[in-house]
Amino acid sequence: MQYALEAVFACPVKTACVFFLMSSPDSVPSSGAPRQSAELASLRRRFAAMLYELLLLVGVAAVCWLFPWMIMGMTLQWTPPGEVALLDLLLVFGLYFVWYWQRHGQTLAMQTWRLKVLDRASGRNPSPRQALARYGLAWLSLIACGAGFLWAFIDRDRLFLHDRLCGCCVVWLAPR
Repeated sequence: MQYALEAVFACPVKTACVFFLMSSPDSVPSSGAPRQSAELASLRRRFAAMLYELLLLVGVAAVCWLFPWMIMGMTLQWTPPGEVALLDLLLVFGLYFVWYWQRHGQTLAMQTWRLKVLDRASGRNPSPRQALARYGLAWLSLIACGAGFLWAFIDRDRLFLHDRLCGCCVVWLAPR
């Protein structure tokens, strides 16, 4: 069943940020409608999900990047320059993340850890533009020695810098 998320009120404090899952994206919550609450995910949970995501990315890279380049190298006797291979790998990862975030709000690792990326303004899955910005800004955060991830330790809502800049937040979906 596909769920939409609706923001109930702004997120000035971690404990005050609550979203409700509804069965229809266009439905207005009524007093008797079943809802599931979600709060901002803890830093520990987000970092653990990132480590698990690294394991899954090895499989994504093998299937979508390494094997095609190996086959091309064996059949055409040609290997790409390092910059081309790196850009191709970033494109493969970008397609993986952007597609999952804007379509489901969760990557495979995020599903395991019950995390979901939301647009902070609407409480819905991020738009393709937001997902692409989130992906690009996350790489910049990583390249800057992880500064964008360390930002969460001083941010009032404990958001990563790339989430703050692209208008997203990561929530934890409590078990039903």
